[in-house]
Amino acid sequence: MIAEILRSKNLATKFQILLEIAANQPYVQQKHVAQKLGITSQAVSEYVRGLIGNGWLTSQGRSRYSVTREGVDWILKMSRQLQGYSAFVNKVISDISTSTAIADANLSAGQEVFLYMKDGLLFASNVKVSGSSRGIAVSEARQGEDVGVSLIEGVIDLATARITIGKVPGIVEGGSRSTDIDRLKVEVDRAIKVGVIGLEALVALRSIKKEPEYLYGVEEAAIEAAYCGLPFLVVCSMDSAAVLVQRMEVENMDYDIVDLRKGAI
Repeated sequence: MIAEILRSKNLATKFQILLEIAANQPYVQQKHVAQKLGITSQAVSEYVRGLIGNGWLTSQGRSRYSVTREGVDWILKMSRQLQGYSAFVNKVISDISTSTAIADANLSAGQEVFLYMKDGLLFASNVKVSGSSRGIAVSEARQGEDVGVSLIEGVIDLATARITIGKVPGIVEGGSRSTDIDRLKVEVDRAIKVGVIGLEALVALRSIKKEPEYLYGVEEAAIEAAYCGLPFLVVCSMDSAAVLVQRMEVENMDYDIVDLRKGAI
C-alpha cells in the first residue's frame, strides 16, 4: 500500500514541517522553514496552527516550538510507512545492472525477455506478458533455470494482496477446542500462504491436517508475501491479534479480521 503522506500533499507538508521543527527546536523561525521547503511563510504559519490544533506541536512564544510526544509518534508512523513502501518499490523496479529471474521458456543470450511476477517469484518470458517490464537475457537458460536479466525497462504490474487475521480463542476460552474448524478450513483454502502465532492457533491448524508455512517471523513474512501479491492468512490467538493489527496499521496494509470462535458471527 502507498504511504499516506504520498497520497496527500497536505500530510507530506505537515511531515516536513514537523521534521524541520524537531531538528531545530526550540528556536525555529517560520521564514527559515518556508525557505527550506519552498513554500510561503503564510503557508507555514497556517500549517503550524493546524499542527498545534492536532496536538502534535506546542508553542512557547514567538519562534519557540516543540514537537509533542504525539507528534513524534506520528512522525515515526509515517516514517515506517515510507520504509515499507520503499521496500515495495525495490521489489517492482529493478534499477541494478542485472536481476535474477526464472526462465519460463528456453532463452538465448542477448534475447529480449519480459519480466513478470507469478506466485511471488520473478519470471522471464520470451513473449510479452500483460503488466510486464522488459530486459535482455545475459546468458542462455533452459526453462526452469535461473537467468540474469540486464537493461531492464518499465515497472512490473504487481497488486498488493490482502492479509487475513484469523483469531482463535485463547486457552482460557477453550483454545483450539472452541475454534470453528469449518470456517478455519474456508480461510485456509482462500490463502496462498499461512502462518501461525500462538500454540492455540497451531493446534487448531493441525486439527485440519494443515501445517503452517511460517511459525516464526510471521508478521514480516505476511507483509513480504502481501507485497508480492500473495494472500496471506495469519492464524493467531485473541491475545496476539491486537499487536498484529497495530503492525498492519503502521505498515498501511490491507487486512481483514475473521473471528474463528465457535458461534461467532
